[in-house]
Amino acid sequence: MTKLISLARLAALAALAACGHAQPAVNHPAAAAHAAAPAPAAAKPEADHGKIDRGGTCEQQLARLQDAYDRNAEAVEFLNRVYAQQKEQQAAREREQPADDAVFAVDVTSDIQAGQVDGPASAPVTIIKAFDFACPYCQRMAPVLTTLVKEYNGKIRVVYTNMLVHPPAKLAHLASCAAAKQGKYKEFKDAFWDKGFGPYAASGGQSTASLEEASILAIAKGAGLNSARLKTDMASPECEKRIDADMAELAKFHVDSTPTFFVNGKHIAGAVDKDELKRIIDEQLKLAEQSGVPGAEYYQKVVLAKGEKKFRSKVDPKP
Repeated sequence: MTKLISLARLAALAALAACGHAQPAVNHPAAAAHAAAPAPAAAKPEADHGKIDRGGTCEQQLARLQDAYDRNAEAVEFLNRVYAQQKEQQAAREREQPADDAVFAVDVTSDIQAGQVDGPASAPVTIIKAFDFACPYCQRMAPVLTTLVKEYNGKIRVVYTNMLVHPPAKLAHLASCAAAKQGKYKEFKDAFWDKGFGPYAASGGQSTASLEEASILAIAKGAGLNSARLKTDMASPECEKRIDADMAELAKFHVDSTPTFFVNGKHIAGAVDKDELKRIIDEQLKLAEQSGVPGAEYYQKVVLAKGEKKFRSKVDPKP
């Protein structure tokens, strides 16, 4: 919305434009008599709505402008308030949008140690996926990431971190932690997207039966896990703390929706096209290769050691 200019200011500008020269003095008697005689009445033009009447003296034009302002003062004030509110809302949105040049040092060391990862430790590009097991966009990105890990053949790894948005998905997150203890995190994750989330999505989110413990244990058993051990580990304080720790780390970077990605610290919000994700991966891969730092050490020595430890928005200065 463009900035409003008050009608009062327009009136002042009109006065200056129309009154820039004084009227010539009348000295000759004949001229004076002629000036005193009333001018013949001009035909009254039809009303031209939307345009200012420029007829009459400067004072008459100014009076009409003042009248128009008085009639519309409330509307002008309202529009100015709306404009100010929109500017505030825009500024608020910018304060929550991550800086384009930021490299965020998201610490996923515990997730890597737990085995919540797909791809080799020697990969120079680390993709962090913050996800929720009841999020359709997270499910949509799951096969894309699996494919990219294969296509890049050792150059990328995906680290999965818990971002619980939908409460019914909590048991699945606890189960994934328990599955990681058996060295089968990816096996459980892939099976759950198909057999756990699939029926839930098909019901339009109305039926949570496939997200409940009995279903989860059956899915885990079908994926080759020890379901009795899984049930015990799901109830352990360690898995509860894992979810809490993941979400606490993500909160430092204002992550509040899923999926959210960090590619060697570069923030990406939401599901993204595969080609766009590849473009970002290629950019980060080039930077990593140019750095001379071994791939196995790049995330630790460059992203974590030199990256920003908390959120920075587009309006915040670079440290």
